[in-house]
Amino acid sequence: MTASGDTPPAEPSPRIGQEGPQAPLPGPVELGEDTGVAGTGAGSLMDTLRVAVVMLDTSGRVLLWSPLAEEVLGWAGEHIVGRRVGGLFGPGGQTPGGEESAAQAEQLLGELLRDGRWDGILSLRHRDGHAVQVEARASLLVDGDGRPFVLASMVETSRLRTLEHDLAALDSLFNASPLGVAIFDRELRYIRVNDALARMNGVSVADHLGRTVAEVIDVRAAESLTALQRDVLVTGRPVIDLVSPAPGGRGHRSLSYHRLSDRAGRVLGISATVIDVTERVEAAAKAERGRRRLALLNDVGSRIAGQLDVRRNAEELAASLVPTFCDYSGVVLHSQLSDGGELPTAAYSDSTPLRQTGVGAITWSPDVVRMIRPGQAMSFDRKTPFGQVLATGRPRLLASREELANLTFPGDPKVRAILAVGVESMLVLPLRAHGVVLGLLITSRAAGREAFDQEDLALGMELADRAGAALDNARLYVREREGALMLQRSLLPRSTPAAPGVDVAYRYVPGSSVAEVGGDWFDVLPLAGGRVGFVVGDVMGHGLAAAATMGRLRTAVRTLAGLDMAPDELLRRISDLGDDLAQSQSDGWMATAVYAVYDPATRRCAIAQAGHPPPVLIEPGHAPGRHTARLLDLPPGVPLGVGGVRFETTELDVPDGTVLVLYTDGLVESRRHDINTGLERLRSTLCRPLDSLEDACDDVLATMEPGREPDDVALLMARLGTLPSGATIAWTFPAEASAVRLARRRVRDALAEWGLPELTDVTVLLVSELVTNSLRYAHGPIGVRMARGRSLLVEVSDPLPDPPRERVATAEDEGGRGLQLVAGASRRWGTRDGPLGKTVWFELGLL
Repeated sequence: MTASGDTPPAEPSPRIGQEGPQAPLPGPVELGEDTGVAGTGAGSLMDTLRVAVVMLDTSGRVLLWSPLAEEVLGWAGEHIVGRRVGGLFGPGGQTPGGEESAAQAEQLLGELLRDGRWDGILSLRHRDGHAVQVEARASLLVDGDGRPFVLASMVETSRLRTLEHDLAALDSLFNASPLGVAIFDRELRYIRVNDALARMNGVSVADHLGRTVAEVIDVRAAESLTALQRDVLVTGRPVIDLVSPAPGGRGHRSLSYHRLSDRAGRVLGISATVIDVTERVEAAAKAERGRRRLALLNDVGSRIAGQLDVRRNAEELAASLVPTFCDYSGVVLHSQLSDGGELPTAAYSDSTPLRQTGVGAITWSPDVVRMIRPGQAMSFDRKTPFGQVLATGRPRLLASREELANLTFPGDPKVRAILAVGVESMLVLPLRAHGVVLGLLITSRAAGREAFDQEDLALGMELADRAGAALDNARLYVREREGALMLQRSLLPRSTPAAPGVDVAYRYVPGSSVAEVGGDWFDVLPLAGGRVGFVVGDVMGHGLAAAATMGRLRTAVRTLAGLDMAPDELLRRISDLGDDLAQSQSDGWMATAVYAVYDPATRRCAIAQAGHPPPVLIEPGHAPGRHTARLLDLPPGVPLGVGGVRFETTELDVPDGTVLVLYTDGLVESRRHDINTGLERLRSTLCRPLDSLEDACDDVLATMEPGREPDDVALLMARLGTLPSGATIAWTFPAEASAVRLARRRVRDALAEWGLPELTDVTVLLVSELVTNSLRYAHGPIGVRMARGRSLLVEVSDPLPDPPRERVATAEDEGGRGLQLVAGASRRWGTRDGPLGKTVWFELGLL
C-alpha cells in the first residue's frame, strides 16, 4: 500500500437489511455442525461496520495502523506509523501536522491518560482533504513488560447510524407491529417473539423462547407446521400467505416463512410472520356462500322456467336441488294441479289428496324409495309439520333426529326410512302462488353433511317461492293449451265427405308447447257438379286467438266455396274480409292458404295460392308401383290479409290416380336449414311406393326433422280419380223448340237405364223448366249433363253469362215459376260461371 493510496479499497459490504448472495447449504446434516474453524468472515456484521483499529504510545505516536484505518482515512500505514496523530484532527495540508490538530490531540490524549478510557465523536481529516465523522473508543492498556499504550477503534458514523436504524426498525417490527413475528434458530426453536404472536398463541413471550412450535401450541396442529418450517429451512423456498386454521379452531391465520442467512451465506434459521385473517376468511366464505346461493338460484330458475308441464316442472325442481343443496328432495302437489286443474279453494284438511310429483336423491335404495316414491298418493295429518305448513304456508326447519322421529304417527314406515338413510335435518317449505299453497318442497340432508340452518331456510324459501310461481305458470299453460287444442279440434273437420272418384287422408299434429297451438287447418268441401274443394291454411300467430281466427277463416272459406267461385276469386274475397277476421286478434291477422278445386268428370284441377308452400303432385308412372313427385311451380301470391295483390288460378289436367299433397310450413321449415332442404326431403319421401294414403301420411310425418320447431302441422293427401264408367251422361241440344222434347226423352231413357224410375217425373219436370228458360233467353246451344253418385246431379248449361234470377210469381202470372220448382223439389241447387256461359244445377237424393 502506497502513501498516495493507489491501492484500491476493499468493496464495501451491504448494510444489514439488504439482501446479499447466499451460499448453498451443504445439506441438512451440516446445518447444525460447529467445526470451530475460523473463517474469513466475509460478509459478516463486522465487515459491514468496518471497525478500524489504531495503536498509540502515550505520547500519541502511531504504533499500529490497520488496513481498515487506511480505507477510512486514506492514509497508508508507512506514512502514519511513527508519526503523531495530531495532524489528523481539523483542517491541514497534504501531510499530517498543524498546531490546532496537535492541541486537540494533546487534549484528548491527556483525558485518556487521566481516565484510562475515552469515547466520542471525532471529525478526522481524510487524505483527500474532506472530513470523516467517526465514533471512536480508546482504552489505556499495559503490555507484558509493563509499558502503557493506547488501543483505539473507530467506525464511520454513517455506517453505524445505518445499522442503528436497521436495528431500530427490527425492534419496532417486533414491538409495535400488530402482526405476529418470530425468529427460529436452526433447531426451529423460538429465539425471538413479539407480543402480538404471544397473544395469538395464548402463551407469554418467555414461554416461547427456546421451545419449538410443537411445545407451544396443539401438537396435532404443530405437526404440519413443523414439517413446513423444516422444508423452508432446508430448501430456502419461502411460504407466502398460507391460510390455515388457528390452534384450537379459534379462527384462521395467514402464515409466511422465510429462511435467514448471514452475509456469508450461512443459514441462521427462519423468520415467521403470522396474521389473524379470521375476518377475511369469514368474509370470503360469506361471499362464496352468496355466490353458490346465486348460482343455485340461477340453475334452478333456468331449469324450471322453460318447463310448461306441471309434472316435468316438479321433476326438474327436485332433481336440480341434489346434491348442491340437499341429499334428498321431494315435490308434493295437490292432485288436481298435476293436470292443470284449478287452484285449491278449500282449506287444507286431513283428507286433502296430494301426490309425490317430483323426487331427487344422491343414491337410491329400498329405504329411499319408501321415503320418496315417485307418483305416490298421500295425505298429511294437520298436526304434523307437513300438515301445518300446508295449512299455514309457513316453513318448518327440523334440525334434530328427535324432531324427525316424531314427524308423524309412531311406527310410520316413512319415518323409519328417513332415519334409516341417515337424515339429520329437513326443510318443509310451502310452494305458493297468489297466496295459495300448491304443495310442499321437502329437502333433507344426511349425516356427514352440515345440517340446515336459518340461512338455508331463507334460501329454501326463495327457491320455493320461485318454484311456486313456475308451477303456477305451467298449470296455466296446461289449461290454455288444452283449451286451445279443444277449440282447434272442434273447428277442424272430424271427418271428410265422401266424393265420387276421390280418396282423402289427413293428419293434424299440434305444436309441442302451448305457445304453438292454434293456426293450422284443413278442409274438404263437396262442390256442385260432383267437384271437390281442398284447402289447407295457416294463421300466423299462436294460442287461442289464432285458433279463433282459424275458425272464422274456415267458416268463410266454406261459405264462399258454396257459391262456386274460382280459387283466385275465393282467396280475394277472403283477403278482403280482413277487418272482420281481425276482431279475434288485436294486432291484425295474416294467413297463408292454398285452395284447389278438382272435377272428377273432366280430371281438371284448379289451384290458387296465398303465400303458402307449394303443393306436391304425385303422378303415376308407366310401370306398376312407380311414380314421380314434383313441387308445383305456381304463382305464390301473398298472404291473406295483406291486400292490394291479385291471386292467380292455375288449371291442370291430372292423370287418373294422381295424388295431390297439401301441407303447412311446420312440416318443412327448420331454423337449422333452408326451407328448400325441407321441401326436397318431403318430395323425396313422397317418391317412395304408396301402399295407401294413410300409410303415406304416417311416413311423411315420421321423416320430419328431429328437434324441429314446436309448430303445428296440417297435412292433406287426396287421390284424384274419375267417376265410375257409365256414371255420367251429357247431351247438347240446338236452341230450337224441339230441344225441350228431346231433353225429356233423353233424361227419361237414362234414368230407366240407371234403374231410377222413381226419380223420372221430378227430374224430367225440372230439366224441362231449365231447358225452356235457356231456350227463351240464351239463343244458343243448350247442354244437359247428368251424373250418378251418392245423389243424382243434373246440370243445364247455355251461353248466357248472366245467372237466372229466382222471382216470386203471383197467381195471375203465366210463367216465372221454373226456379221456384227447382228450389222446392231438389235437395239443393245453384249456378256457376263457366268458360262459355253459365250452368244451373240441382241435386236429387237417391231413394
